[in-house]
Amino acid sequence: MTIRVSGSGEVQQERNEPDLGTNMGKVDAHVHVFAKESAEFPREVTDALPADREETAEDLLGEMEASGIEKACLVQIGGTAYEHHAYLLRCLKVYPDRFRGIGLVPDYENPQDHMDRLADGTGIVGFRLFDVGGPTDPLGDMDCRKFETYPVWEHAAERGYTIWLYPKASEAHCVPFLVDAFPELQVVFNHMMFCPGEGAFKKDEHGRPYIDTPIPPLTRYNTIGLYQYENVCVKLSGQYAFSREEYPYFDLKGWHGNLLGAFGAGRCMWATDFPWIRKEPGYNKLAKVLEGLMPDLSGADREAVMGGAAEKRLFGEG
Repeated sequence: MTIRVSGSGEVQQERNEPDLGTNMGKVDAHVHVFAKESAEFPREVTDALPADREETAEDLLGEMEASGIEKACLVQIGGTAYEHHAYLLRCLKVYPDRFRGIGLVPDYENPQDHMDRLADGTGIVGFRLFDVGGPTDPLGDMDCRKFETYPVWEHAAERGYTIWLYPKASEAHCVPFLVDAFPELQVVFNHMMFCPGEGAFKKDEHGRPYIDTPIPPLTRYNTIGLYQYENVCVKLSGQYAFSREEYPYFDLKGWHGNLLGAFGAGRCMWATDFPWIRKEPGYNKLAKVLEGLMPDLSGADREAVMGGAAEKRLFGEG
């Protein structure tokens, strides 16, 4: 297998059709749900998550059913403490056949008890990290055992949890050292492998996250080479936040092709990033976004990206 990444981000690679079974259901691999802030469901209150706002699992299920989506992966939002996960845990308990969950970690130094408590028969299958905790100098000490998040990676590898990764651009060069240290650990890169730079997070006119960063991402030289590790996957999500264009975000078409060429359909997962897209452009449009961005997908590849990969890797099916 060979791969080439050009200055424009073009990737060329030979790959095989995914072996994920047939007739797999569609899975939205990255969404957020939350209740109004309350004693029953405590959470952090922010501009994006005011106390009286809610985007419930039932709201999500309604959108999913209208668009033919069977399952979803709920990603924790609203705080890292165990108590902040109350609504996520409730949703996983009520809808065990529809959802899996991704938790957050408040303490990188001693994360083990927190991780195990959250994942103990609840449907939480992994943990999201925004930090790596390595040196920002790419020529610094790259002994990953000294990275702040190393205990999280180590425990995840021991327990079979997934790392849900959305690193900063300043730490993207550190990621390969952790991946190489834990070659059997499943790692899912968030949002097309974009790694936001300092000060890149903004809001657009719809109140959604907007990330001011070049297309394709400059960090691709640190990340796309991770295709060689079969445990590394990529989520095709968050297009609205990175594109300079309106739906269907054609300025990201080339980068979608690059990721598919590098990782193959069996390691690419489509997702909507609900609820930020609920009103603009609408959940139903995000359910079809790959028809424009990846029009040449074969039937087997499309089935894998739209659900087969997530079924196998998150739900343990297929």
